[in-house]
Amino acid sequence: MKNTKNIALIVAAGQGKRAGEGLPKQYRKIAGKTILAHAIDALLAHPEIDTVQVVIASGHEDLYKEAIGNRRLPAPVIGGVFRRDSVINGLIAAQNMGYRQVFIHDAARPFLPLSVIDRLLNALKDNKAAIPVLPVVDTLIDLKGAAVDRALFHRVQTPQAFDLETILAAHQAWSGSREPTDDAQVIRAYHQEVALVTGDKMLEKLTYPADFLAAETQMTEKMISVCGSGFDVHAFKSGDHIMLGGLKIPHNQGLAGHSDADVALHALTDALLGAIADGDIGTHFPPSDPRWKGADSTQFLEHAVSLVKKAGGIIDHVDVTVICEAPKIGPHRPAIRQHIASVVGLPEQRVSIKATTTEKLGFTGRGEGIAAQAVTSIRLPLILC
Repeated sequence: MKNTKNIALIVAAGQGKRAGEGLPKQYRKIAGKTILAHAIDALLAHPEIDTVQVVIASGHEDLYKEAIGNRRLPAPVIGGVFRRDSVINGLIAAQNMGYRQVFIHDAARPFLPLSVIDRLLNALKDNKAAIPVLPVVDTLIDLKGAAVDRALFHRVQTPQAFDLETILAAHQAWSGSREPTDDAQVIRAYHQEVALVTGDKMLEKLTYPADFLAAETQMTEKMISVCGSGFDVHAFKSGDHIMLGGLKIPHNQGLAGHSDADVALHALTDALLGAIADGDIGTHFPPSDPRWKGADSTQFLEHAVSLVKKAGGIIDHVDVTVICEAPKIGPHRPAIRQHIASVVGLPEQRVSIKATTTEKLGFTGRGEGIAAQAVTSIRLPLILC
């Protein structure tokens, strides 16, 4: 906690059907990260925002959990029938946590410049409410075709900033015949002035499929390709099988190791960690820790994948080479490929599994153990590179 006085409230309880693809838009991904996660990270990046409270729809709990990963946030609040109901539920939760000022933000505006928050905070010094706006640049006409003075109008964006006690009271007092489309309408009806600050084009709302395509293109242009490599080796021991690529493969020997000694998954885990410069498998799962004795190495790979996603990365391709004289890898290649593809979230066409020998040379040639090396290509946001 940053221990200031500001909380951000993200209203993410809608269904977002106009966005297409059958998934609420806040849970769709752009550049490898959900819309909701983009919005959360943008808000938390500001030093004056303590935390983010998200309001979600009932039944979206699993989608929310997957979207935020291991971000440490208050438990989500369940929204109501209308947007205003959802906002009230979130405001009550924020008030119960002792916050004094609130930023109410729509999840569909994921790209939030910190300068907008700065301007809102400055406006709150002398006002109970402040909202970001942009001028209307197109010619406006009414339904009869008559020109309208565009200087009289602004385009309203979020986040909208408020004294928390005042905006909650305004919502609870609302008696309009129609549901408000934003919170500034509610506080004006409560006879409070609203300060206007300059918004930003980055805050355009994502609504239709074309909006998401444009946002994906924009974000992809701000990413750079990186690669990571990994290598692992384990000696043979007595046993009747080995674990390789997540599969149990019958063999006249086993592999020695603190976990299940899966050299393929260990090498690939290190390759992913290397691409984001986040240590190696021993850093995250030290062999001195008894929790990992005999552990399934698939969980190591899953952890590395989650760290890549947290960094905003997109895994494009993985390539694993197994080095041994025996057992034969060819018969098991399709199943290994399928398992790894499912864990890293790639189509099988982007997962390469190869095997080779060392022509009887070295420890693998003498049948003393198995080695594996892996290479992976990832796209990362430029800010992280």
